[in-house]
Amino acid sequence: MSDKKVIVVGYSGHAYTVIETAESQGLIVKYYTEKSELTKNPFSLHYLGNESNSNFDFSRTASLFILGIGDNKIREKVATLILSKNGVLQSLISPEANVSKYSVIGTGVLIVRGANINAFAEIGDYSILNTGCSIDHACSIGKSVHIAPGAVLAGGVKVGDRSFIGANSVIKQGVTIGKDVIIGAGTVVLKDIPNDSKVVGNPGRIL
Repeated sequence: MSDKKVIVVGYSGHAYTVIETAESQGLIVKYYTEKSELTKNPFSLHYLGNESNSNFDFSRTASLFILGIGDNKIREKVATLILSKNGVLQSLISPEANVSKYSVIGTGVLIVRGANINAFAEIGDYSILNTGCSIDHACSIGKSVHIAPGAVLAGGVKVGDRSFIGANSVIKQGVTIGKDVIIGAGTVVLKDIPNDSKVVGNPGRIL
């Protein structure tokens, strides 16, 4: 087990999965940051304040920060802040995930139980690969992406920064998804999607 102080940034429902994944790696999470102290505290964590406040103490050299924020844009903003203050961001990979030794995993990434990441896939910083998703060979996932539970990306798919791939969606082999795209749950994507699009349906159509 690590003897470092582990701080979860954000303490909502998504953070519960983050904390459990951290524990599966032998980390002990004792602290959290939020805009204000919460009454609902299922892990009995100690409140440290809000990391965005000017008086927040980032000098905890024996600390690890883990990202408990589900919103892609906010997660990226907070991660950038932590790193700018010389904080250390920890990636979390569930022992129940299947991650190829030939894949490349960035900083501050969360890979949840049941996720499959195949050979030569690249996972960008601060991204979330949620329960039971499948990332096939040579996929490229940008920064701050969220791949929701059960989503399937066939080989060679590219996903731009901050995009959200909805639960049980399917992305055809070789398709490129732009930045800041939202793919609705259950959508089947058969062709490239430009930046800042919302896509739903089977086959997927841009709204």
